[in-house]
Amino acid sequence: MQMGKVSEPILKRSVLRQIKQRRDEVLQRPGVGVDCTAVGIGEDEGMLLTSNPITVSKDLLPSAAIHSAVADIRAAGGDIIGVMLTILLPEDSQESQLQNIMKEAENTARAYNLEIIGGHTEITSYVNRPVITVTGVGKIRRSRVTASAGVLPGDEIVMTKWAGLLGTAILAKEHTEELLTRYNRDFIQNAEDFTALLSIAAEADIGEEAGVKLMHNPSRGGIFAALWEIGVRTGLGLTADLRKIPIKQETIEICEFFDLNPYQLYAAGSLLLVTGKGNELAEKLNDSGIPAVVIGRFTDGNARTIRNQEEERFLEPPKTDELYQVNAVK
Repeated sequence: MQMGKVSEPILKRSVLRQIKQRRDEVLQRPGVGVDCTAVGIGEDEGMLLTSNPITVSKDLLPSAAIHSAVADIRAAGGDIIGVMLTILLPEDSQESQLQNIMKEAENTARAYNLEIIGGHTEITSYVNRPVITVTGVGKIRRSRVTASAGVLPGDEIVMTKWAGLLGTAILAKEHTEELLTRYNRDFIQNAEDFTALLSIAAEADIGEEAGVKLMHNPSRGGIFAALWEIGVRTGLGLTADLRKIPIKQETIEICEFFDLNPYQLYAAGSLLLVTGKGNELAEKLNDSGIPAVVIGRFTDGNARTIRNQEEERFLEPPKTDELYQVNAVK
């Protein structure tokens, strides 16, 4: 199997088909494009859980993993309560490294007003670099669990911020010396600073207030993967305009340097929102200081396409994230 997330056929065949339903308390079960599970804990309330391993960067581990967990919970329509951390460190690790990981994790948790509520810490010979898995714990109204059921042909897809933010930051951090052969240090620092854009809490709040039908947190596989996943999740077709997908110049140039597709690059930091009033929602987001634009809409059938002027191509099931093409986990 290839590096990165397993392909959709393998996920369906070797993971999802092996899982059997046994408990009525489980309100949302695993599936393609489903980032959280929901468990009923009361007549009107459920608990949300999500798991986020970070293995593609040695410098962004705790903060990126917590950002991803929070984004999954918020995109599902829930409120984050806390996270659990599983930290696996190689044999030659120093205690100071563990302390720094926890300091960064606590700083990120403080920013979200959530608690680190437990986990596991281990030194092991089975990893050659730190691996952190964050389990996010949140709560949700039961009525929000089936929110995606209301998506209809004609509903529009709004995207916030820019494509490939986290992937660009990782490339800038992990391949600085290579990039310095073409770009100046300020350019590379600007790309590294994309980590300041990872929180999607503000746009999720606005989406909730606007009554959006579905929110999805793009991650591995980039914006193309996220579009495919919401198509599978809703059972509908969709079409998106490539020229409308916002992207930073730093992402374009760094992807050109490594010969990568920026639309298939780790996209944490943006958010996809589905609504019947896309322009109205985009205006609200922009008025709040959050860049947003309508990039596509849902259609009848199940064809999922990307338009680029007169050309049209079909989206395919997500493949390995572009980060792995430059051996970002070396």
